[in-house]
Amino acid sequence: MGRGIKEVRRWLGSGLRGGVARRLRKEPTDAEKRLWWHLRGRQLGVHFTRQFQIGDFVTDFACRRLKLAIELDGGQHADNAEDEERTRLIVAHGYRVVRFWNNDVLQNTDGVLQAIAEKIAIARNER
Repeated sequence: MGRGIKEVRRWLGSGLRGGVARRLRKEPTDAEKRLWWHLRGRQLGVHFTRQFQIGDFVTDFACRRLKLAIELDGGQHADNAEDEERTRLIVAHGYRVVRFWNNDVLQNTDGVLQAIAEKIAIARNER
């Protein structure tokens, strides 16, 4: 189960902007559920928010204090020019974007968490 950028853009463009993040939170992918279990409650030492809107986009997870956005990608995102544009626009809002494949989250959760912990440490040192 996954959502494409075009589907989210359609929601945003149709005036559902305020409800898009809420809708996405109610319908998480398996990878989002798994990662959220580890990110919630400041388990990595910082507060993460699910489905956080940055500009015209909704990121899967964000640490607002450290300006760190985490995106989980399914197979539909392979070599996707729209993802590059999305990343560029999120970066333009001052966020660092970290991307993981859904399969990595589901099959190598510890490795993904280690990578996120490293990005958190880097972001803390740059503040």
